[in-house]
Amino acid sequence: MPQIAQLAATYSSQIFWLLLTFGFVFFVIGLGMVPKIQGTVDRRDRQIADDLAAAERARQEADAQDEAYRAKAEASRAEALKLTQAAKADATAESDKTLAKADAESAEALSAAEARIAAATAQALGEIESVAAEAAQDMVAKLSGAKVNAADAAKAVKAALANG
Repeated sequence: MPQIAQLAATYSSQIFWLLLTFGFVFFVIGLGMVPKIQGTVDRRDRQIADDLAAAERARQEADAQDEAYRAKAEASRAEALKLTQAAKADATAESDKTLAKADAESAEALSAAEARIAAATAQALGEIESVAAEAAQDMVAKLSGAKVNAADAAKAVKAALANG
């Protein structure tokens, strides 16, 4: 076969051109393009690392601000609770004072009313005794025709009221 016979004559020439092509490709790509690509990859890795570090710092700052906010909110809540309890205590004390004053006034009014009632009762009893004594005198006079003096009639009415 003629192709196989030519192989020995063209073999060294093909190897030469193959090595020359691979060398050219190696120098162009390996020395020209790979450093640029590697630089881009390094810059990207450095940028990612910087972004991650910045994100971590931002997260730590946010956590610190959140903790400060929570502490401030808790302090405000405690202060508000303290103020409401103080206001409630003041209102209760004021209410107790007003209630005590009203109780004293109503007790005073009640005792005055009881005194007036007792006086009116005593007066009414006194009037009842005198009316009863007069009625007794009139009855005795009409029934028996005898005259009873006012002192004897009052004495008899008092005795009857005391027993009855």
